[in-house]
Formats: sequence, C-alpha cells, structure tokens
Amino acid sequence: MSANALYTDLSGYYDLMCVDIDYQAQSNAIRRLHQIFGNGGHAHLDLACGTGPHVRHFIDFGYLSSGLDINQPMLDIAAKRCPEALFSRQDMSAFEASAPLDLITCFLYSIHYNDGIEKLKGCISSAYRALKQGGVFYFNVVDKNKINNDLWVKHSAKQEDDVFTFRSGWHYAGHGEKQSLRLSIEKNNAGATQIWNDEHPMVAVSFTELTALLAPYFEVHVFEHNYQTITPWDNVSGNAIFACVKR
Repeated sequence: MSANALYTDLSGYYDLMCVDIDYQAQSNAIRRLHQIFGNGGHAHLDLACGTGPHVRHFIDFGYLSSGLDINQPMLDIAAKRCPEALFSRQDMSAFEASAPLDLITCFLYSIHYNDGIEKLKGCISSAYRALKQGGVFYFNVVDKNKINNDLWVKHSAKQEDDVFTFRSGWHYAGHGEKQSLRLSIEKNNAGATQIWNDEHPMVAVSFTELTALLAPYFEVHVFEHNYQTITPWDNVSGNAIFACVKR
C-alpha cells in the first residue's frame, strides 16, 4: 500500500483513530505560546491539517485560520467542520500562503512528513516566506537519536458495530535522514477481521541538526512536549515543541 493510500481509503475513520488526542489542549498551549512570542496578529495556517480539528479550535479562539494538506478526502471533511476556513491541497515542503501570516502550526509530528532533509529545508523556507515579521512557526518533533523502535502506541475505539484497534510506532535504522511511522489498523465486526498495515517515509533529524537548519531564519525556542505547562526543554527528552520566531 502506498504512503497515502491508507489515509485516503480510511479518511472517514481518521478522527476515530485520533479519538484519544486532546486537540483543545494542544491548540490552547500553542495559543499561549503565541501570546508570549507572537506579533499580536491572528492570521493562522495549519500545515498537514487533516480533518481540521486544530483549525476549529483556533477559529473559536478568534483566529483567521486556514489549513493545507496533501490529502483531498481529509480536506473535504475539514471544510465541513470549519466552513469559515480556507483549505488548500498543497505539499507542505513547497507551499504558498494566500496572505501574510502571523502563526503557522504543524501538529502531531506532521513536520516529519517532509520525507528528507531537502524537503524539510523547503518547508522551513516556505514558512519563513509566508510569515510576517515576528510571526511564529510552531511544530512538535522527535529526535532521531532518541527513537525506541520497540515502542508502540495502541488504542481501541468503537463505531456502530465495528471495533477498531490502532497501533503506531516510530522506526529509525540508526543512520541517515529517513525514518518511518509504522501504522496498523484492525477492524472487527461479528468475527470478521480486516487489517491495514502501512509505513510512511519521514525525515529523520536530531534536535541539534534541526536547530541549525532553523537558525538562519528564526529565533528558536524549544520546550518540553507537555501541553499543560510551558517548560523549557530539559536537553534530555526525545520529544519537544519548537516555537520559531521569524527574524
């Protein structure tokens, strides 16, 4: 199955797959960071917006929000969830904004969908061009050197008569600029089982390498991956929130 086929074929189940994600807490944490580091503006773009739950919260916060994604079925759902927003089908590694922005977000480790350093550089450059002076580019990220290939996240959810089990985990071979996100979805209904397995190619980068890529464009602030409190990164943990202010 191709890199995007699973998400395309099961786009209707995406929200179920992410049912345990606290979108409101994530959105509110970044709103707080933007109040601290931002330029006071409210023009917002969410990269890899999926079905638009983060965009919904930012609209409710009073932002003029928009979203982009490479997956059209996801965008169709997002447009129904957020009829006030403008959505576009674009690759985040080379995107254009319709107007200058104050805030760009990229949640759920989606920055890694830039599946190589050159594409990551393109994403950073695109964000820089799209932002106003003092605008902020937010994303969360995993350090390739801290990935545990044996660690998987699992949860189950029910929709009507179907029971779904979702599993996901990072995999890094220990060298190079590529890692992958391994996904498994199991659907059970009255003893009948369907299973989808997929592996998404993604960029592998250390925090040191990433900071060096960002430094020519942004003042970089790194925080612990905790959406309840704003705490500086401890230089140990392998997951972090980056808040990057345009120079």
